[in-house]
Amino acid sequence: MNRLSVVLPALLLLLAACASTPEDEVGAAAAGSGGFGNGAPGSAMELANDDGFGMENDVFGSAIPGTPEDFEINVGDRVFFAFDSSTLDDDARATLDRQAAWLQQFREISVTLEGHTDERGTREYNLALGERRATAARNYLVALGVEPGRILTISFGEERPVDPGNDETAYRQNRRAVTTINLVN
Repeated sequence: MNRLSVVLPALLLLLAACASTPEDEVGAAAAGSGGFGNGAPGSAMELANDDGFGMENDVFGSAIPGTPEDFEINVGDRVFFAFDSSTLDDDARATLDRQAAWLQQFREISVTLEGHTDERGTREYNLALGERRATAARNYLVALGVEPGRILTISFGEERPVDPGNDETAYRQNRRAVTTINLVN
């Protein structure tokens, strides 16, 4: 009887640990995926929804599919650049890959690509650099099959900083291209 009193609770505990729901599996996958929206094979995005978009369960938030919130939360709306550069790095291309897939799913939506810079340089130089950044992101999306007519570009240069600081941390956040959803009234 003493052995049974030890084995039975251990067996119940083991059974409880093995029981899971699909939501539990998605949550576990999200915890191990390094974050939401990475789109990697076997990621929480892929497990939650075959096409990787429009998720409404609590693991990914409650954004309505095809909305600006869905785009920002589940896809990512910005890419970052090195100092004085408009070259897309691997992280930027990965984000733009997700953006292109989302835009292919929601073909009625158009976007504006905003180019931004940090405060260093003249106003004219920064406006030109911001334009090069927005254009680099636009060209990448077009190469992935997004129709050119759905993408506008604009440069704000240094005029709309995310972080108004004047150190490298702030500069890094301000060197970006942001994809915004154009809302139709």
